[in-house]
Amino acid sequence: MTVLLVMAKAPVPGAVKTRLCPPASHLQAARIAAAALLDSLDTVRATPGVTPVLALQGRLADAEEAAELTAAIAGWQILPQRGTDLGDRLANAHADVADAYPGRPVLQIGMDTPQLTPAQLDAAVHRLTLTDAVLGPAIDGGWWALGLRDPRHAAALRTVPMSTALTGHHTIVALRKQGLRVARLPLLQDVDEWPDALAVAAGAAQPESRSERHATCDRFARQVAAVQRSLTPGIPR
Repeated sequence: MTVLLVMAKAPVPGAVKTRLCPPASHLQAARIAAAALLDSLDTVRATPGVTPVLALQGRLADAEEAAELTAAIAGWQILPQRGTDLGDRLANAHADVADAYPGRPVLQIGMDTPQLTPAQLDAAVHRLTLTDAVLGPAIDGGWWALGLRDPRHAAALRTVPMSTALTGHHTIVALRKQGLRVARLPLLQDVDEWPDALAVAAGAAQPESRSERHATCDRFARQVAAVQRSLTPGIPR
């Protein structure tokens, strides 16, 4: 059974999604982050045959939607993130999962792709059974998912520059240097800046998307719409 690992920050105002500010306030950005995380947790729960694990940075008790988030992860294994930078935290989270679930493959996602569907995650899990690693590239040059048959190979991430237009490329190179076969997953848009949030929310509103996603991304889209209303004079908030 594959471990589905979610890397997340507690959605505390001023500590998360700050690149949405402006136009969003820090409080609005935290609410958008909370919505994205809740939508992602729903998708993981709806994915068949996986073991969900959350690697968390920060305290949910200080977060927006703390009670709903706490309820959403009931029964999950919760691991604290460890490390000084993102590459370190990712590598450590995979190593911690390897210790907790020996011999299990790991598919890791974040909280930046609330539009993900259970079908997409299920397809990624099955793709991982056919190769050593899978990587889901993001439009900005990063990646939205990393799957490893042996999660200890995530140690390669310690040398990869994160949050650049070449992060995805460098990640594939680092994994291949370890002799791994790397398969690509579909290209997705992740949410870093305000235009990304608008694009993902607009995609979720499409009728064909809604029928496929079964309400996935609804919380996120509602929070983005709330910010838009607050920016438009004369529109009820």
